[in-house]
Amino acid sequence: MKFHFHHKKDREAGGAAGGKFDLPGFIIRRSRAIEKCFILAVLISAVMAPFVNVNYDLTEYLPDTVQSRQGLNIMEETFGYPGTARVMIKDVTLYEAKAYKDRLEKVDGVDQILWLDTAANVFSGEGFIDYTSIDEYYKDNCAVMDITFDEGDTSRRTSRAIDEMREITGDKGYYVGMAVQDKSVAENVQEEMQMILVIGVAMIFLVLCVTTNSWIEPFLYLTVMGVAVVINKGTNIFLGEISFLTNSVSAVLQLAVSMDYSIFLIHAFTRYKKAGMGQTEALRAAIDEALNSIFASSLTTIVGFLVLVFMKFSIGFDMGIVLAKGIVCSLLTVVLFMPAMILRLAKWMDRTAHRPFLPEFDRLSRGIFKMRYVVLAVVAVLTVPAYTAQGMNSYMYGNDSVGAGEGTEVYADEQEIDQIFGRSNMMMALVPSGDNVKEREFADEISDLPYTKSVLSLSQTLPQGVPESFLPESVTGLLHDESGWSRILIYVRSKGESEKAFQYSDEIQSIMKKYYPEESYLVGATPSTQDIKTTITADYSRVNTLSLIGVFVVVMFSFRSVLIPIITMIPIEVAIFINMAVPYIAGETMIFIGYIIVSSIQLGATVDYAILTTNNYIACRKELDKNAAAVETLKRSIPSILTSGSILTIVGYILYHVSSIAAIGDMGHLIGRGAILSMILVCTLMPALLVLGDRILMNSELDMIREFFRKRRERRGFGRKKTAAEPDACEEEKRDER
Repeated sequence: MKFHFHHKKDREAGGAAGGKFDLPGFIIRRSRAIEKCFILAVLISAVMAPFVNVNYDLTEYLPDTVQSRQGLNIMEETFGYPGTARVMIKDVTLYEAKAYKDRLEKVDGVDQILWLDTAANVFSGEGFIDYTSIDEYYKDNCAVMDITFDEGDTSRRTSRAIDEMREITGDKGYYVGMAVQDKSVAENVQEEMQMILVIGVAMIFLVLCVTTNSWIEPFLYLTVMGVAVVINKGTNIFLGEISFLTNSVSAVLQLAVSMDYSIFLIHAFTRYKKAGMGQTEALRAAIDEALNSIFASSLTTIVGFLVLVFMKFSIGFDMGIVLAKGIVCSLLTVVLFMPAMILRLAKWMDRTAHRPFLPEFDRLSRGIFKMRYVVLAVVAVLTVPAYTAQGMNSYMYGNDSVGAGEGTEVYADEQEIDQIFGRSNMMMALVPSGDNVKEREFADEISDLPYTKSVLSLSQTLPQGVPESFLPESVTGLLHDESGWSRILIYVRSKGESEKAFQYSDEIQSIMKKYYPEESYLVGATPSTQDIKTTITADYSRVNTLSLIGVFVVVMFSFRSVLIPIITMIPIEVAIFINMAVPYIAGETMIFIGYIIVSSIQLGATVDYAILTTNNYIACRKELDKNAAAVETLKRSIPSILTSGSILTIVGYILYHVSSIAAIGDMGHLIGRGAILSMILVCTLMPALLVLGDRILMNSELDMIREFFRKRRERRGFGRKKTAAEPDACEEEKRDER
């Protein structure tokens, strides 16, 4: 997208001061050395990129101040934080299920498997087994077992163990749980992101072929942006670890959002060459022009991304840093590396030049301008309902919203298990050990709750009066620790994330605090999701406010105006309201983390469309009246907006249609639809706003204020008799002349 900020009062004034460092000249003179530096940076980054750790557990980003995070920290220190899963084996007898269990328990990486054989003798005759008492673990020729691994959910050893277990159970096995879910997300993300990147690059290439004037230009753009993307991915190693969401979307978003910078530099270079400049002279002038425009353009995007750093749910920190760093990498690559590529390919650009494929957009611009007041009225009517509706959406917050969405194998397996055994949601109570009577009473009260499937505690497992040493270490180590903590496993009939699950969690915590009011913690998917919900909901208002303030300040200083940022931000904010209201109208449930992130991305990335339009209007207004200037502004702006917006739209919808990960797909859908709405509203609403605000745009606000007070003084002084103390006007003028 090409635009240049104009100050309202002689914006092109002020040449370079004498002795100023000649950056364009330096870039051109040192182009070969710069080229080598970037090639070296790409090679180093390509080597570093595979060593960046990727985290798939959203609970890792909870602040240490919430109770579930504190409980998880204690559990990791005392018991460790082993991975968990659940397996259902279909079409087996009790004896066959027992044989499967024994084989699965011997798999490297599996700590233990809890099943009914700990309380019932499966080798008794069928007449001696009460099947109604074991239907939580075996019924309809199906057995369900709870698995605990030696290492965490995302461990490679755990992943290998799941693969080996799948080989043992074959088609009879159905697997769910966080370990299985994280493994599924990791595998799907790696496969799908490669496909998304390939499709995205191909589609962007087609868009560039249509919107550029040379067949070689699309290759040049993608090469330069590819260098920036690789450098950004490699430098993520300094963060140590990034979230899978950041890792998944950062490359394609960087490609889509920052493509404008290289387009602007090429357009400026081509324009100066057509004006009769030589190749080097044209490139020098293009770099000089691009420096101001690209820096100004990128600032709004960087601010939009950086505000994510202020989220207490710290996934925003790594996403904000990585995306903002990506824009900086793109900016530096375009300003420093691209000139070297232009010098290499300038002859090829001339040889492969072709006529423009895009029309002049004259009739469309006139038609839009004629409809400006209709658009203004429609937007005025829609804004309040859209703002209200976007605040009434239904959301999901936790890990279940990420890796167990429809279309995944985990989701299908979960449906099979739930159909036979019902839902099972594990929570763990961490309480001080030492009082077995109190622990038994607490466990018994939880067991009596109507939604509790089972409770496993050492006090219940251990017969009264029998010391712990009589039980195997595998059981005592799971439930008690020498540091003074007991762990009680609670299985309830609910999903990991639902209103019922939240209600059950609150009730269990209330009972736990009755027995252990001082130090006790409830951990698991549901308590963590509750804390994610509380934390990230508070983050939304903070991030939204900071992004508005940040973009406002950048635009204000760029235009040196307080009112112009309001004009430029109105269409984008309305587009955001409508974008976020659509899921409510459609009755869809959104992933909240995608909602909060996309709000910042849409504002930071698409406010450039409105800034471009404002700049073009100010430039056109110097030669034309306001109506003609508005039409000419649309003719100049639509091609750039269409190029940039279509790339962002395509990338968003590729993410939506290709990714099976609900959080990534939702983000893509919101980004794609948001880009379309921003394009439409900027092109249709901005003409009306620009014409209405013409006086503000074309005059300094300070001058307007001075004029207001001058006229006010004149009105107050009109008709009064001159007092002796007041000097004669002629005498004042004579004094001034002297």
